[in-house]
Amino acid sequence: MSIPIFLSYPKPHMAGQQKFIEAVQEYLKERGMEGRTLGQNEYDTNAPLTAVRRMMIESNGTLVVAFRRYWIEEGEENHKTDIKPTRKRRNISGTWMTSEWCHMESAMAFQLALPLLVLREEGVLANGVLQHGVTGTYMPEFNLKMPIKKYFASQEWKQLMAQWEGDVQGVRKSKGIPRLFGM
Repeated sequence: MSIPIFLSYPKPHMAGQQKFIEAVQEYLKERGMEGRTLGQNEYDTNAPLTAVRRMMIESNGTLVVAFRRYWIEEGEENHKTDIKPTRKRRNISGTWMTSEWCHMESAMAFQLALPLLVLREEGVLANGVLQHGVTGTYMPEFNLKMPIKKYFASQEWKQLMAQWEGDVQGVRKSKGIPRLFGM
């Protein structure tokens, strides 16, 4: 039986993104894990956040792939700020943002204490849960111009996935152990 994990990603809109997520799904399958994604291979009549929470509770870990989603041609963080020095303006022109669902689902997994690994596509603005250090784990950035097999063969990928997979196995194992009251 496959180990269920919650797999979060915005629906790919570029061929490279589609190939990457298919490779991730295949990687998980080869390791006995099943990526569950609301609206892709899981459907629910409940409100989306209710469905996501249920799916996460039934899962043993969460893997988030923060693909490029929204392009910011010209933009500025804290535009027209008049509070100094706490609110510095920052140019964010020529950057990408990911789906808000990547942020929400990452935060939900964190709150449920699920093993969480967030992969960020190169060029995606590191804000919200994508800021380095927010979840306390290293957040790798991947480049879709690099061959997927080459990235999956990298030490970064191997080490991060091995650690995350070990954490997922730990959650799976602990779910079968009865909890003792007062301990």
